[in-house]
Amino acid sequence: MEHLPVLLKESIEGLNIKPEGTYVDGTLGRAGHSAEIAKRLTTGRLIAIDCDETAIDEAKGILGNYKNRTTLIHGNFKDIREILKEEGVNTVDGMIFDLGVSSPQLDNAARGFSYNKDSLLDMRMDKSISLTASEIVNKWQESELRKIFFEYGEERYSKSIAREIVKKRTSDTIDTTFKLNDTIISALPSAARREAQHPSKRCFQALRIAVNDELGSISTMLNVVPSLLNSTGRLSVISFHSLEDRLVKKAFAAGAKGCTCPRDIPVCICGIKPSLKLITRKPITAGNDEIGNNPRARSAKLRIAERI
Repeated sequence: MEHLPVLLKESIEGLNIKPEGTYVDGTLGRAGHSAEIAKRLTTGRLIAIDCDETAIDEAKGILGNYKNRTTLIHGNFKDIREILKEEGVNTVDGMIFDLGVSSPQLDNAARGFSYNKDSLLDMRMDKSISLTASEIVNKWQESELRKIFFEYGEERYSKSIAREIVKKRTSDTIDTTFKLNDTIISALPSAARREAQHPSKRCFQALRIAVNDELGSISTMLNVVPSLLNSTGRLSVISFHSLEDRLVKKAFAAGAKGCTCPRDIPVCICGIKPSLKLITRKPITAGNDEIGNNPRARSAKLRIAERI
């Protein structure tokens, strides 16, 4: 299946690309956004980062026509300051982050992301990390499981699901996606099993977030990137669920506000100046045509900010 980058036109236009500029795609994926950036460069440079080595390998072919202006890096965007430093780059003219999991990762049964395909329970985006979903499911305490299902998956039956997992794993290791799927479903009331959304979707999402420390990585990245942008440099961030968008919205608002003094203090004493200007007051979402061609775009939200 062809991979369709979400909000491609809007996110690339939002970067306001300079042909001679330096840009970062912090979530390379299947290189849809990277290719659009690279083709707009002349003497400029694109640094594309991904924690999935498979994405790096496949992008070499996709970006082959632009290899003279593109650098591919295996790494995590939370380490973007160190990555750029190693590349001899202090600041850049724009960055884009598509926070969604790429469709090929989900479609590859061997990666263990999908409840629709039986596989070992893995969910690592970066195979070099040690923590897997199987380890969480089989070794973490019931209270920890309940917490991640509730906080990361917004699962209202987190308590009963965590209890059922702990019960089942005493007699049989829950080491495959189908075993986990069956366990989750068995813990739900009949009405929840009949909902339009797959009954395991929220818990699988929560485990993926926990395995890859997605929210921690996003928070770290958002704290760092404004200082890595040149003046008028743009930042485009695409999120796919409320937890991600909340972090982006909060970070952008803080950067645009600057001052952290209490409201009742008449004169600023912290000295913190705004670092960002909001280009989008409200997130940009996909239109009906894009959603029709690419259903995963339905939940996407794009926010854009500019370095002051």
